[in-house]
Amino acid sequence: MKPSSQTENSVVIKSLAFKFLERAGYQGIAFVVQLVLARIIPTKEYGMLGLLTIFISISQVFVQSGLNTALIQRKDVTENDYSSIFYVSLLISVVLYIVLFLTAPFIAAFYEMPRLEPLLRVLALVLIPGAFNSIQNAKVAREMRFKELMFCTIGAVLISGTVGIVMALKGMGAWALVGQQLTSRVAICILLLLIVKWRPKRVFEWNRVKMLFGFGWKLMISALIDVIFREMQGLVIGKKYKPEKLAYYNQGKRFPDIIISNVNGSIQSVMLPALSKHNGDNEKVKSMMRRSIVTSSFLIFPLCMGLAVIAPPMVHLVLTDKWMPCVPFLQAYCFVYAFWPIHTANLQALNAQGRSDMFLKLEVIKKAYGLGSLVITVFFFKTPLAIVLGQCVTTLLSCFVNASPNKKLLGYGYKEQMADILPSLGIAVIMGAAVYSINFLKLSDVLTLLIQLPLGVAVYAGLAKYFKLECFEYILNMGKKVLKRGR
Repeated sequence: MKPSSQTENSVVIKSLAFKFLERAGYQGIAFVVQLVLARIIPTKEYGMLGLLTIFISISQVFVQSGLNTALIQRKDVTENDYSSIFYVSLLISVVLYIVLFLTAPFIAAFYEMPRLEPLLRVLALVLIPGAFNSIQNAKVAREMRFKELMFCTIGAVLISGTVGIVMALKGMGAWALVGQQLTSRVAICILLLLIVKWRPKRVFEWNRVKMLFGFGWKLMISALIDVIFREMQGLVIGKKYKPEKLAYYNQGKRFPDIIISNVNGSIQSVMLPALSKHNGDNEKVKSMMRRSIVTSSFLIFPLCMGLAVIAPPMVHLVLTDKWMPCVPFLQAYCFVYAFWPIHTANLQALNAQGRSDMFLKLEVIKKAYGLGSLVITVFFFKTPLAIVLGQCVTTLLSCFVNASPNKKLLGYGYKEQMADILPSLGIAVIMGAAVYSINFLKLSDVLTLLIQLPLGVAVYAGLAKYFKLECFEYILNMGKKVLKRGR
């Protein structure tokens, strides 16, 4: 291996390690904060915030998607580009805030919840610092400065978590959740401002904005379609059922989202800038993409399987009886999130090759049959759980849809991808059966979890070693290298 290649691999591994620590630290602290807030705040209040978050998520697509990715993907980005895109993002965020401010009364009236109006008007303020943060994240990703991001992110979640808990203890309900989210966005911007030290210049180059927009607009539309469709489920549940049902849906989704996005998000955040550097070298892109799918699948399959199996005693223990209805949603979303590595790796490979047109085409196809699934489950079933079960079916279909372009572009199609993940999936299923068998002992929640957790790790690691899975050895070797460099 050439020295330059060794150096590049070292940078990628180091960046991945810091990104994982950043995600793990952030998600771990956020998870604890959410557990505390869930015990204090009534489920109805959680349901109200769930409705507001839907509108914020859709708005954030315009601020943080498309142009942000274009800044990461392009090889010839200049300092003036950062400033030009920042001013565009800031203008968009201000316009969107005004729209949400003016439409807040109509949204509150539609859901017959007058309290939504002031809550939405305050929560929508997160869009303003979000414009600044989108440029900061792009600069961090391009320069692989994930160590600085780790400290800033963990610091922000500690500050916002403290604010949220204090407000909740004072009986402020949904306002505590709003205060937490707004504080989080402002804190991360300020901390990155101090460490990354990027400042917008007094310059605006319209030609460069048009050039970046030429690539980014397809990604923005793709992200918008994805977010609207994903949040449409919450909109339907919030309107058709009681707010408590939406709270159970969101809480069940949150558990696997926190755990899985930590592993998968860490890998993919590093992979996009790394893959983009090899745009045109199909063999190198395929090799890196394959490594991403195999490694993340090996980590995510057991996490999803284990979380689904231990869900009942875990929820009962940490969230109390009032949140037990969220267990079926949690288990269904474990299945959905298990296949994220295949989706994201294929889509990131397309982004790295500049094929945002293909990315958009895939999103339209997936959302077409996804919308059909949503309509069927809403009109022919009387439970919100059916909506999530329908998503489980469309998730499997999307694996083949997302993999199809890379069969032609990189020679890495769905058959080869399925063959790469089946060993990890197989031993994860065996591990899940072993862990589930402990439930038949009828022990206390604490004792059940104390047995299930180490048993799951032992069975999965033991099977991986017995069957000599290459990804198991790769992860062990990578861990040794990181520890060695740390010393």
